Amino acid sequence: FFFCFPLNKSPQKPPMEKLNEKDVFELVLDYLSTKGFHESEKILRKENEVSKSKSGGSKLEGLLEKSHVAHMFGGPKRKRTNLDAVLMKEEKPAMKEDSSLLPEDTPLSLSMDTQIAGYNPCPNDPYGSSSMPIYQVSTFAQPSATTFGEYDYTRSGNPTRAALEKQMCDLESGHRAFAFSTGMAALSAVTRLVQPRQEIILNDDSYGGTYRLLSKVAARNNVIIRYVDMSGMKGPANLESVISQQTKLIMIESPTNPMQRIIDIRAISNIAHRHDALVEVDSTMMSPCLQNPIKLGADLVVHSATKFVSGHSDCMGGVVVVKDRALAEQVYFYQNAEGTGLSPFDSWLLLRGIKTMHIRVERQQENTMKVAEFLSDHPMILEVLYTGLPSHSGHDIHMKQARGGGSVLCFRTGSLAFSQHIVTNTKLFKITVSFGSVNSLISLPGNMSHASIPAEVRASRSFPEDLIRLSIGIESAKDLIDDLRRAIASYKSAGSGPGKKKV
Repeated sequence: FFFCFPLNKSPQKPPMEKLNEKDVFELVLDYLSTKGFHESEKILRKENEVSKSKSGGSKLEGLLEKSHVAHMFGGPKRKRTNLDAVLMKEEKPAMKEDSSLLPEDTPLSLSMDTQIAGYNPCPNDPYGSSSMPIYQVSTFAQPSATTFGEYDYTRSGNPTRAALEKQMCDLESGHRAFAFSTGMAALSAVTRLVQPRQEIILNDDSYGGTYRLLSKVAARNNVIIRYVDMSGMKGPANLESVISQQTKLIMIESPTNPMQRIIDIRAISNIAHRHDALVEVDSTMMSPCLQNPIKLGADLVVHSATKFVSGHSDCMGGVVVVKDRALAEQVYFYQNAEGTGLSPFDSWLLLRGIKTMHIRVERQQENTMKVAEFLSDHPMILEVLYTGLPSHSGHDIHMKQARGGGSVLCFRTGSLAFSQHIVTNTKLFKITVSFGSVNSLISLPGNMSHASIPAEVRASRSFPEDLIRLSIGIESAKDLIDDLRRAIASYKSAGSGPGKKKV
């Protein structure tokens, strides 16, 4: 607080009475009361009583520094002595011993729905904003030439991005989270944890962009890349047979995109940790609402926030959540050094998207199950790949580590021409390479999202060219099914026709 009083320069005016510390303290209390900050006034009065018996330094300054008043009007007093872009330590309040916990101090065990809806992104906002403000700035003024605040340059940190990172960290039960400009930027930062001549093992059924990143970027930096089928019951044994002292990082997806193969995250993590390797799980297909890999033993979780976190196809972003401080320091270093942090505005869009994520994901999953059952029963559909179906080969493993099958499914027709016809002739599905939107989307992964994987590699991994991927939205499930039924029925085979249904 700063109190300014006019200087007495005129001899005709009587000198102004000097205010002592008690007078200033009363003025502060009066101001708080007048402005309606009654809780802060109450806390400050209480702390004043406690500090009466203590001496040393200015009592008023000490009270303001440690009270809620300082946080209400000045923000948290986190200062640095240099601008070295080193990750600041988290300042967490000390927990009371269990025996002394009062009822109001007992931590609540909240569902994810309540965590999302009740998240306060800006508890120190002086105006009590109900939504996180957009700090659309590139640089922040510092208190002095030798003392620096929590933020100095948006590349190194920004309050809006920090609010998003904290919420994602909470939802994934991690230590810290970091928001990147895209999902690929997030994955790229993870690969930086591996040094030349060390090894990354990637599941052989992975997103095309991940394959491209490792085969054409990480490999150029002399990182060894190995592709292993880690899915199903045999997956852990397959990993055990190839992991070595050179192996630094295991990168997996579960379910995989697009083949919906399931990887036992617990088992893979146990094997990796016995060999001092890290485990990264791309959990984009599930979102934090349906799967939390850190709780299953993973070291890092990656989300393409463009998908379910946003949910509206209106921004791009990626998130890395880590389990401990050592990893946090490394990931933050690369985020800052390479300038891949998410912009303030996109951070705000993702914060807005998260508010409805649990509702969207639940509705989309309900619709997907109905669509999957329709396709499973259709005589012209060869095969349906959806982890939510009890008939899926990885259903049992998946349901032990996730809370549903999600809203992405794939199916085969047995004919590339038939599949192309369906994709082209649906009316309610947008033809796009992405998923996770409130709108239903359709694509041919072999020609679109996974085209960066060479055809011969796709063939060696049993990647069917007739595979159709659906991302189900929040529309009426009946309308979506009717649209698919019409598109399938309108197909007129010019050749051998669709394949025989797989049972």
